[in-house]
Amino acid sequence: MDFLAALAILLVTAKTIEWLFERVGIHPIIAHVLTGILLGPFVLGVIEPTDELKVLAEFGLIMMMLYMGLTSNFSAIAQNTKKAVVVAALGVAFSFVLGFLTVEFFGKGTTAAIFVGITLGNTAIEVTSGVLVKERVKRVVSSILMGAAFADDIMAVYLIGIITALAEGGLNAASFGILTVKIFAFIAATLLVSEYVFKRAKWFYPIVRNLNVFFTFTLILTFTLAIIAQWVGLNQIIGAYLAGLTISRLRERKDPLVVTRIKLNELIEDLQVVLTEFFIPLFFIYVGLMFNPPLADISLALIGALYLAAVLGKFFGCGLGARLFGLNWSDSALIGIGMGGRGSLELAILTFGLSAGLIDQVLFASVIAVSMLTALTTPIFFKEYIKRAKA
Repeated sequence: MDFLAALAILLVTAKTIEWLFERVGIHPIIAHVLTGILLGPFVLGVIEPTDELKVLAEFGLIMMMLYMGLTSNFSAIAQNTKKAVVVAALGVAFSFVLGFLTVEFFGKGTTAAIFVGITLGNTAIEVTSGVLVKERVKRVVSSILMGAAFADDIMAVYLIGIITALAEGGLNAASFGILTVKIFAFIAATLLVSEYVFKRAKWFYPIVRNLNVFFTFTLILTFTLAIIAQWVGLNQIIGAYLAGLTISRLRERKDPLVVTRIKLNELIEDLQVVLTEFFIPLFFIYVGLMFNPPLADISLALIGALYLAAVLGKFFGCGLGARLFGLNWSDSALIGIGMGGRGSLELAILTFGLSAGLIDQVLFASVIAVSMLTALTTPIFFKEYIKRAKA
């Protein structure tokens, strides 16, 4: 099929399904992935995952990571730093262990088990924030949830670096140590620049005032950090995310006229239209197009076990972390439930793992199913638990 025709069919179908799903409160990511699955080789076979679509999807992924960084609130973690970090770390640890053991139990190999364990450790901040927007919860619960989701993203950045090294031929003690130093040095240097340039420097003010210049500067910074990340042996999406995160620190800038915050919000609004309506959906559609496991090899038992590992890992890990800091059982359980959603970053890691040969189509399809299920059920569980707690 002609490229433009395929692109038009994919986008129209995706937005139609998204509109129908929004009426019943289902996350748009599910609509986009389903579009690729339905129109791709797995179901109808109308559209193939071509190189042209892959290029657009990869660009969409970089832009998605930039957008995630821009919409992150760096100061959110500062409100409950210790609580957020411990909650996030225990959630990642429990999810990793349960995911690793599940994949090992099903005989998929240690490398695949490590990869899936790392993948399941991430929490989708977009799912968590979406839940908090719709439900009224205690301030301490919401601040820990957002702080932990942010800390989770930083940990995911580190883990993506490990996955990249894993794909390039494994890790030994020496290379693991060097990789860890490089990752933290890159993140620290970037955040240091953000502190003294975006938060404090006066010379940056004229750039922000002109929205066109600000937009161009954002794109240049995104691609520069993406290239630097690749040079130091990390993944490009790490650089794109950090570019957005550093720019987001303009919110912390002391500006009596609030010009910087206004311009940052204008930038995000302008980017939001083109990204959320075109580039980001194309990435998730392409994930769906890549979904093509042999039907006979799909294991509902594996999907169910991975789903339980994903949900229970966050529930027990994050819940325990909250309980350690003196929160009551009800609030701790609510935090554990709220951290259960998976989404965009997990799918980005999955596509990398499949293309690098770390997982096969069966595991790829299984974890996609798990990701979609958690994005679907987390808001439902959260809402129902609040209702029961109030009752």
